[in-house]
Amino acid sequence: MLKAMVVVGAGLSGATAARILAEAGYKVLVIERLKHVAGHCYDYKHETGITVHSYGPHIFHTNNKEVWDFVNRFSPFVYYQHRVLSYVDGRLIPFPINRDTIAQLFGIELSTYEVEEFLEKEVKKSRYNDPPKNFRDVVVSQVGERLYEAFFKNYTIKQWGRDPEELSPEVARRIPVRTNRDDRYFSDKYQGIPKYGYTKMVERMLEHENISLLLGVDYFEVRDLFKPKLTVYTGELDRFFDYVHGELEYRSLRLELVEMDQEYYQPVAVVNYPNDYDWTRITEYKYFLNEKSSRTVVHFEYPLAKGEPYYIVMTRENMERREKYMKEVEKLEKTGEYLFIGRLAEYKYYNMDQVIEAAMEKIKERLK
Repeated sequence: MLKAMVVVGAGLSGATAARILAEAGYKVLVIERLKHVAGHCYDYKHETGITVHSYGPHIFHTNNKEVWDFVNRFSPFVYYQHRVLSYVDGRLIPFPINRDTIAQLFGIELSTYEVEEFLEKEVKKSRYNDPPKNFRDVVVSQVGERLYEAFFKNYTIKQWGRDPEELSPEVARRIPVRTNRDDRYFSDKYQGIPKYGYTKMVERMLEHENISLLLGVDYFEVRDLFKPKLTVYTGELDRFFDYVHGELEYRSLRLELVEMDQEYYQPVAVVNYPNDYDWTRITEYKYFLNEKSSRTVVHFEYPLAKGEPYYIVMTRENMERREKYMKEVEKLEKTGEYLFIGRLAEYKYYNMDQVIEAAMEKIKERLK
């Protein structure tokens, strides 16, 4: 029986946990179901020389200097600031909503100090619940019904496969709205993409004499072979407990990679399609690392109900089920033999930096 620590999953949360444990002097075995490290951040060099994110675009952004310093130990970063356009009424319009979005959509001229007043008027003539009961209420209470219909309603229906009124208000709390002309998608202090890709960064995180790696192995098929002091679990929450409280819902994606015989396909890395076509967005990868090629590659992104688990689905039913599972987690974590970390294991929406921060905090607390 192996006495090492076991980490289930070689994504960002698992790799962070493994590295901190290894540097604290523990032997760590990382078991990964996929045949590669980096989880859904996995990327690779396409034959055009462009770095493609296999599971869709990942932009690293954080205000946490400790997290930023940690990832920079394993890779230099290209300082990329993400800008998104949304295809609405046959035009490419800046998103998230800012002064220029409103000016272009409604064909009006307004200064930045007039934006707040414009949005207040839009909200006043709209119908919504206060306090908000669902996704729609949160968005309409910030921007009004006209902007909600243009940018959010149909995108949400495509993305989640359900009416926005069925989704928890929490889903909308991450959506920025600006009254100035800042058209960056994120406003965090530190932003960028690992210079040699996420895969290389995670490989370097796992390069330590105390870390061993098992790829292409399902933890649930081998867990009886080990008796670790600590198991750090980053996989699907409901699966760990054999679905005792029922299945939690995850949304998946189908990503269609298209190579094109032209230098650029679109003016920015990501264009959202809230109302037209079946895809939700198109990503053109060469923008991220400013890679030069006479050709280009893009991903057309189609949401799916089943498949590789990408996103948690924040409905009332799923959140109630999550509560039951988290009570089981609490009992296990109290024994000191288990930690559950990450988007899937906590059934919680995390950005990449939040995943790393949670892993750092939980592992350091456990080591005390």
